Amino acid sequence: MTPATLPKELDGKVVLPSDPRYRLLRSTYTKVSRPAMVVLPQSTADVVVALRYARDSGLPIAVRSGGHGLSGRSSNDGGVVIDLSGLNQVRVLDRRARLVRVGAGARWAEVAQALSPAGLAISSGDHGNVGVGGLATAGGVGWLVRDYGLTIDHIRAAEVVLADGRVVRTDAEHEPDLFWAVRGAGAGVGIVTAFEIEATELSDITVAQLTLAVARDGSTLTRWAEHLARAPRQLSTAAMLMSHGRQAILSLTAVYAGTDAGRMRRAVTPLLKIGSLLDESTQRAPYAALVSPAHLHPNLGQQPANTTNGLLPTMTPNAAQAVTAAVTGPHPALMQLRSVGGAVNDVAADATAYAHRDATVLVVGTVFAPGDRTALDRIWRPVGAHTRGAYANFESRLDAAAFRRFYPGATGDRVLALWRRYDPDGIFRSALYPAELS
Repeated sequence: MTPATLPKELDGKVVLPSDPRYRLLRSTYTKVSRPAMVVLPQSTADVVVALRYARDSGLPIAVRSGGHGLSGRSSNDGGVVIDLSGLNQVRVLDRRARLVRVGAGARWAEVAQALSPAGLAISSGDHGNVGVGGLATAGGVGWLVRDYGLTIDHIRAAEVVLADGRVVRTDAEHEPDLFWAVRGAGAGVGIVTAFEIEATELSDITVAQLTLAVARDGSTLTRWAEHLARAPRQLSTAAMLMSHGRQAILSLTAVYAGTDAGRMRRAVTPLLKIGSLLDESTQRAPYAALVSPAHLHPNLGQQPANTTNGLLPTMTPNAAQAVTAAVTGPHPALMQLRSVGGAVNDVAADATAYAHRDATVLVVGTVFAPGDRTALDRIWRPVGAHTRGAYANFESRLDAAAFRRFYPGATGDRVLALWRRYDPDGIFRSALYPAELS
């Protein structure tokens, strides 16, 4: 395949293996890939042409919004990668309504920087290098999640390139079934090129960084979850639970959506007592500092890892003990804990394709190389026995069983029906999941 076979509209927008840029564009954060080419569209019209070319050529298609892509499915071997990083405009459409248009190829550091002068923010991922498109079509568990909800809960419209090349605008009144699917299962219906999102009024936040020794019986984790269940919604937390010899250490970031020092202190103080406090610091900062431009980097397959996750309606003592044991065993995993209650639970389970509206805790387990998926499965099994459902963006093995964890019961049935309606040939579905979902 040579550049001469490419449509004229893609002149100068295709990166082949011989191009010096190819090394920086071929892979995801966790996997080195070797696509036949990477296409860098600069407009929605370019996306249509790239999609048509890949279909006509019979090449596998991967869509990348620029971020980490833990599953590795946003690249491929021997196919076409449609890299949306050129579609990264961020524009305030209506300041009074807090309505913002965000290109799917932007990264959340760019979004935060663009919105900061307007005193606006969108709760997104927890790292500035995460791409908008991948996160905003699956969920969006961000630093403000208990106060703001998921990113998808504030999408008011989206622009989508369908499998047949049509470009449609979808919202609550136009293509409502597509709009439902975009918010939680968007990867299988088309290529979302832009979102209209309702932001929140926010400038500075208060951040507490805590390091605690964790009790082996899991009581540190139950106390953390119990406090979050009754804490003001302005408080959201994310924590890394890791081994230090046979001891488990909890590195916890608590974010208070506001600058009232007294309220922040009352919200955070109980967390100082959930385990043996080793270190603490508190600072006021712009929201954009949490998803900093310093996070931006190329993805070179630099962090091979296997990741899985599960959701908990509540952190029971048995679940907490299982999570702690996963860190303190002879072959420990890195465990992450995120609070996902509050505003997330206000939305009806059938309102979007993300159905897990009774969950209060997201648990994520990761094993880094040379550990493999077998090692992760062995460590995760006792934890997974307590979980109900999972979040698509923190799973590196996408198979039929994972699909049903992401989209249980009637939600999964509806997702599959809509994927088949909008993509009858399965070009997007087959890039993500095995043949049994076709």
